[in-house]
Amino acid sequence: MKNKVLFVVTIIVVFLLGLLASSIINRKSEAKYEYVPKVNIAENEPRNEVWGENFPLEYQSSLQTLDTTFASYQGGSAMRDVLEEDPRLVILFAGYGFSKDYNQGRGHAYAIEDIHNTLRTGAPTGKDDGPMPATCWTCKSPDVPRLMNEIGVAEFYSGKWAGKVSEIVNPIGCADCHDPKSMKLRITRPALVEAFDAMGEDINQATHNEMRSLVCAQCHVEYYFDKKKPGKEGVPYLTFPWKDGMTVEDMENYYDEMEFSDWTHKISKTPMLKAQHPGYETFKTGVHADRGVSCADCHMPYKSEGGQKFTDHHIQSPLNNTSNACQVCHREESDKLIQNVYERQRKATENRIKLETLLVSAHLEAKKCWDLGATEEQMKPILTDIRHAQWRWDYSAASHGASFHSPVEIGRVIGSGLVIAQEARVKLARMLAELGHNKPIDMPDISTKEKAQEYIGLDVEKLKAEKAEFKKNLLPKWLEEAKAREAKLDLKTVVSSDKK
Repeated sequence: MKNKVLFVVTIIVVFLLGLLASSIINRKSEAKYEYVPKVNIAENEPRNEVWGENFPLEYQSSLQTLDTTFASYQGGSAMRDVLEEDPRLVILFAGYGFSKDYNQGRGHAYAIEDIHNTLRTGAPTGKDDGPMPATCWTCKSPDVPRLMNEIGVAEFYSGKWAGKVSEIVNPIGCADCHDPKSMKLRITRPALVEAFDAMGEDINQATHNEMRSLVCAQCHVEYYFDKKKPGKEGVPYLTFPWKDGMTVEDMENYYDEMEFSDWTHKISKTPMLKAQHPGYETFKTGVHADRGVSCADCHMPYKSEGGQKFTDHHIQSPLNNTSNACQVCHREESDKLIQNVYERQRKATENRIKLETLLVSAHLEAKKCWDLGATEEQMKPILTDIRHAQWRWDYSAASHGASFHSPVEIGRVIGSGLVIAQEARVKLARMLAELGHNKPIDMPDISTKEKAQEYIGLDVEKLKAEKAEFKKNLLPKWLEEAKAREAKLDLKTVVSSDKK
């Protein structure tokens, strides 16, 4: 009887081992043949679906950036109207495009659609019209390195945003970060290379792990448009202000020394700095960077499908993928990890809003000083304080994940901004008293986005109507031009069967 039982058990074990071996062989076979190229990808191929023929897992995962269902405390992928949530920003950005429209960016797949839709790009009536320069396209598409290669970098930056609508149509994707022959990570935006050169560093010496963050640093950084670049005068040349360092003070000093401003504030007349999205700079000051963690480790963690291990190109908040992004290193429960992130973000936001409120008052009080006859000499130190305090506020707000990436540094930056803003308001109180105004100024009703926009003189309904007209008439024509151009591209060639 025992022998029969042993025999049956042996048969079952052998059968299960056979299934396991078969599964392993099948998975190895999949792995062996998964990446046999189906097409030869040209050097500047911008179409992600072409790359997807050779790398279907990565491509299919990248399409998931179309998913806008995840919302977190500070964003996620869901569309949010930031001005509606916090109308005080309309005052802070008075005279600048962000007072018209400030929607949180969605996934990479929406890069082209969102820049078409935003009121900030205006409603051009021709390819030489509109408020925004062509430089604004730089981070939106793999068509950018293609076009830079075709016409030159300075020529790409030249002209208006509208002039390249029919050229830049493929959303952020493969060619932005990868070499088509080797698939190695590469830098395709010259501004990052030039920034390293300005610091006396050679980006070609970067390790593979460093490249897993540097490809992100091509775009998720602070930058400005330098119209005084030697040999490129008048061209809004994309430049990173890293020559003296990457801290908030380093970049502020850089801008102050060259007397640069992004715009003049409509209410206070302050020469303002607009922080873009200094994610890389703030990330570098945090504990994850100090431990050698890259951007891709958390935002593009490895995953497996069909026996294939690959980098997940569903680039998203790690909070929507804690098992792969966080729990590889951290053993806490997912809910606990998310709670820890939110706690840090809420604490930073609490003080950031205090700074924001002080700045709104400072802009309005400065306006009162001007109205009462203050001189430029009298106002200069006050406006410098407003400029520096708002730079710190914006640096903290625009580097979206910074309150988690580097909570200590962001706490320091906001804290220094609070001190500077308070100093500005003390100076304003003294100035108002000197000018004969000894009581608090009357504050406008800015309780909604619409009321705040009306206060600064924006006719948003007119802007929306003009944008709708542009999207109805000109935009479709320009996109048809793009389709016709792409139909003629000979960037993809099928690999012959003898090469397989």
